[in-house]
Amino acid sequence: MERVTLRIPKQQIEEVEQLVDSGEFPNRSEAIRSAVREMINEQYDGHSEQTGKHNWAKV
Repeated sequence: MERVTLRIPKQQIEEVEQLVDSGEFPNRSEAIRSAVREMINEQYDGHSEQTGKHNWAKV
């Protein structure tokens, strides 16, 4: 596995922390990996091509 450094708005990190605290994910890294997997799967499923929208790009 490779290490990636990125900047994420504080509010989004707080929301990720809530997911970790609730037990949905064991840690922030796994939560972010899950989000990336979901984004990639959505691209391969052709979902964003059909709708013309990228739901994962919500800011």
